[in-house]
Amino acid sequence: MGYVSAVPVPQPRAARAGGAAASSGGRRSLAAALLLGALGATVVLLSAGQIWAEGTASVGGGTVPVEADGGAVTGVPTALAVVGLAALVAVFAVRRAGRTLVSGLLALSGAGAAVAAFLGASDNDALDAEAARITGDTAASVAGLTHTAWPYVAAGGALLILAAGLLALRFGKSWPAMGGRYERAGAPRAPRRATAAADRPEDLWKALDRGEDPTRED
Repeated sequence: MGYVSAVPVPQPRAARAGGAAASSGGRRSLAAALLLGALGATVVLLSAGQIWAEGTASVGGGTVPVEADGGAVTGVPTALAVVGLAALVAVFAVRRAGRTLVSGLLALSGAGAAVAAFLGASDNDALDAEAARITGDTAASVAGLTHTAWPYVAAGGALLILAAGLLALRFGKSWPAMGGRYERAGAPRAPRRATAAADRPEDLWKALDRGEDPTRED
């Protein structure tokens, strides 16, 4: 008389607990990256439209106020924030090595925008150019030059984009991809009728009588 050998059975509770924890961690990192990236890009774009530097220029024995917004000082943070937004969306459209590359682009966009914003906080060229335009004197300079806090706000937003990129680099492999469920939409599916029939009790017993393994997939 034959005997059935014992087969180790994985612990279902532990497996489910581990999978649930990994899934929960992936969802949290995904939500955090989306929030940080979108918020950071919004902050950078809004800050670029604010006044970064202001002062006065001499005109005909008097003075006129001169000011320059972030876009006049440097367009780099705005451009990189747009690139960062595009990369944030593209992270979910690619997989494997492509996702790593796009995540790196997202992080670099944030880092570059932050550096450009910090450098723009002490830039005087845009204000001098505005003074020359107003006075008609190319040698005109600005007096009473002051810088606002907006460049640092933009830099803070850029750092949020950088954080989103670092999260994508660290946890992006576990995130879902857009359209993944449709990857094999064009491929013919194996008919399920045979499988359904094989699941009936009488067919399982017949397979066992023939010495076949009814659990084996063809």
